[in-house]
Amino acid sequence: MPLDKTLEHIVAQAKAAGAPDLADLPPNAARELYRHILAAADVNPADVAVTDQEIDGPGGKLRVRIYRPRRESAHGVVVYYHGGGFVLGDLDGYDNVCRRLCEDAGAAVVSVDYRLAPEHPFPAAIEDAWTALQWAAGNVGTLASSEARVAVAGDSAGALLAAVTCMLSRDRGGPAIVFQALVYPPAAAGALGDFPSRRLHASGPTLTARAIGYFNHHYFGGEPPNDLRAAPLFAEDLSGLPPALVQIAAYDPLRDEALAYGQRLLEAGNDAMVVEYHGLAHGFISMGGAVQAARLAQQQLAQALRSALCQATPS
Repeated sequence: MPLDKTLEHIVAQAKAAGAPDLADLPPNAARELYRHILAAADVNPADVAVTDQEIDGPGGKLRVRIYRPRRESAHGVVVYYHGGGFVLGDLDGYDNVCRRLCEDAGAAVVSVDYRLAPEHPFPAAIEDAWTALQWAAGNVGTLASSEARVAVAGDSAGALLAAVTCMLSRDRGGPAIVFQALVYPPAAAGALGDFPSRRLHASGPTLTARAIGYFNHHYFGGEPPNDLRAAPLFAEDLSGLPPALVQIAAYDPLRDEALAYGQRLLEAGNDAMVVEYHGLAHGFISMGGAVQAARLAQQQLAQALRSALCQATPS
């Protein structure tokens, strides 16, 4: 199956413009380039209500951005964790993604500005993700309604955070999560285990093996530790987790470990849907403005969350 033609054109344009590999840049410069990459094919901003807020976090004040739909009452709350290898990404870079998710899902979305490496290495992002989930669960009445339920979602590094918060919630007795939406999760931290897609797509077309190594160097200080918070695929017990949607890109070095995680969820008795987009590459969640299949993936993500939140809300 060939790469999506529009995506192929976007990648070719970036190469012609001399865009560097993120791994060749120091973190601050890589963060600026990543913002441009996210904006290049993003969707138009949806007309939703947006509020920035600071909450108490383990490392000081933790910023969250709250999105509420204008056209309908929020069906529930989605805590969203952005991608970027735990080194890149911020609230502004994922603003349009979260605006569109808010409107498409009809849910309040809490986007989390978790601490980034190398300034804040593992497990700082996990700690912030957990804190934000607890805060959202404790404030559902102000975010949506007193009967609203909570789901988690994220892309890439953020998908790992979403997956891990579900395990922590199970093991710590709450807060309750009714659904997890995981977009191309690095379920084996992009390094553990033997997965052929890492070699097949080592040079991209978007995420590269060098970039994965760069992210792991800054976040873990080298190789990922043998810790489910770093690589949830290798958790001993994956039973008793919320229903899941796992979206996978065919042209992605993380493709096989994301697929393996979906299979492990099913084998453990969880309700899980695994969907692979054959013409897409890593990063498609931010390409809905240019790539038709990526927009379809955004809509599927939102519909899965809408359905789960509506079903979970008592009548």
